[in-house]
Amino acid sequence: MQNILLILGVPLLIYGFWLSKDFTGIAAGISIFLFGMLALEQGFNAFTGGTLERILRKTTRTNWRSLWFGILATSLMQSSSLVSIITISFISAGLLELAAGIGVIFGANLGTSTGAWLIAGFGLKVNLSEYALPLLVFGILFIFQGHKKIKGLGYILAGLGFLFLGIHYMKESFEAIKETLDLVEYAIPGIRGLLIYTLMGFAATIIMQSSHATMVLIITALAAHQITYENALALAIGSNVGTTVTAILGSLGANVEGKRLAAAHFLFNMVTGLLALALIKYFEVCVDWVAQILTIADDNYTLKLAIFHSLFNLLGIMVLFPFIDKLVKVLEKTIKPAKSNIFKPKYLNNSAAGFPETFVESVRLETIHLYENAIHIVLKTFGLHRRDILDNDLLWAALQKESTRSYYDIDAGYEKRIKGIFSAIIEFISQATFSRELEQSSKLYWLRNSGRHIVEAIKDTKHLQKNWIRYGRSPSTEARHEYQKIAFQIALMIREIEQFRQKIDQNELPLLSLDSLKSKIEDDDLQVTRQIEKLIREKKITSQTGSSLINDSAYMYSIKSNLVKAAETLFLHKSPQMFRPELKLTLDDSEIKQVIEKINPAYGQNSDIN
Repeated sequence: MQNILLILGVPLLIYGFWLSKDFTGIAAGISIFLFGMLALEQGFNAFTGGTLERILRKTTRTNWRSLWFGILATSLMQSSSLVSIITISFISAGLLELAAGIGVIFGANLGTSTGAWLIAGFGLKVNLSEYALPLLVFGILFIFQGHKKIKGLGYILAGLGFLFLGIHYMKESFEAIKETLDLVEYAIPGIRGLLIYTLMGFAATIIMQSSHATMVLIITALAAHQITYENALALAIGSNVGTTVTAILGSLGANVEGKRLAAAHFLFNMVTGLLALALIKYFEVCVDWVAQILTIADDNYTLKLAIFHSLFNLLGIMVLFPFIDKLVKVLEKTIKPAKSNIFKPKYLNNSAAGFPETFVESVRLETIHLYENAIHIVLKTFGLHRRDILDNDLLWAALQKESTRSYYDIDAGYEKRIKGIFSAIIEFISQATFSRELEQSSKLYWLRNSGRHIVEAIKDTKHLQKNWIRYGRSPSTEARHEYQKIAFQIALMIREIEQFRQKIDQNELPLLSLDSLKSKIEDDDLQVTRQIEKLIREKKITSQTGSSLINDSAYMYSIKSNLVKAAETLFLHKSPQMFRPELKLTLDDSEIKQVIEKINPAYGQNSDIN
């Protein structure tokens, strides 16, 4: 579509430049305004190394909070498209629930009205070029500084300067064009004009990819009396619907959650636009009533347009906001992930890669996805399901069944469930563009290692599988029993990791639980070795069987160690405390006692130590 617009647009623009200098001024004003929007986005991106992400996560815990965040963020950034892209990024990375994201999008639509109010109430009454030039000077000065935040502030100041300069050029050009051409002569009244100008507003927003730019163009043209008030209302409706195209384009690289959010955005703007068109006469009456309350003159159509823009977006929120949860259910039923025999990444996509925090979180969630698939392979190797490891008796009974000795193709499982996801994680991490000095870089290092530990656990399981099947069918009761114990300990460790994970999800910080898991691995390995030596001494197993058991117990040790190391990064390190060394952990007396006893077992026996 962009290529088609470029091919058609360039000749038309050249013809327009040749035809009229005033048209050149309007086109230049739009271009400068859009460049200012890009500079603003670049500036705000400099503050997304964690701060913006944390604010978004804290302020979107309820639908109402999400709504207010969308309003305030769009009012501040003056770009509903940027807010939409950030929200899609967070949805795709799993940092934001779909319902909260929809609330943000609803608020962003109302937040766009602040731009109309600022331009209509302030921008057209002063010479903005006087403010633009100092902003550009300081902006460029700050951009050439080395510090990231100062550079980001420079882009924001320069962006505001270009916005003001663009509005100034559009305003001056529309004033000048009145002397040679009166566009009001081409106004179309009635329903026909309403529909035609709505389509024109929709098309203009698609071309410029910014509803703010379209609204500025409409307001400046209205202020110069180049379009009628009635046609301006229709253009505003069209621009509001056209902004959904940006969200849809932004969702193309997103996962299924991002696509659902884009669909909700499209639905909201379409419903709002249809309501505005159907109730246009009632809206005009409401606008006049609000203008009278705010003591706005009857002929101040630019401010009336801002009122109209606010009112029909507010109506859309009033109609759809109470049904957000139901809308989520409908979207989940209608937009489903594509089914495939090969497991593919669920969280790695272009939308999630836009910001450091969402980048890291998407990698963490994808590595958890890898971990879940690896656990499936490990358990299937021993003929087990997740339900079998919930209870020790059930687990032991399951391991003694003959069906557990059936061969599971680990290579096929690896190709299906692991290889594609692990390769995608490595490739995704290599594409990180943010500074290596950020704390997110160290997180990516640990997450990459976590993926390696998971893959190593599967490789060790494959080495163990041959003797598991061979000795599992052995007439030697002792050999069969020892291999059942090896499988039992691996499954038990998986269950304990899951219990550890649940404690984390309940906002506990079981550091001692993690230490106990690591200690248990060492103790189990020592006990297994002693038991094998005892069985060899008592001639209950052959030395050949004993050597196989010792080798396979080493594989068991490696599997358990790798799974615990992966879990430590994936589940414990997701807590912000693990990345904040300045935070002090508070332990109660019993926990302090456990720590000291680990350091010195003599504690409790010696009064001096006490």
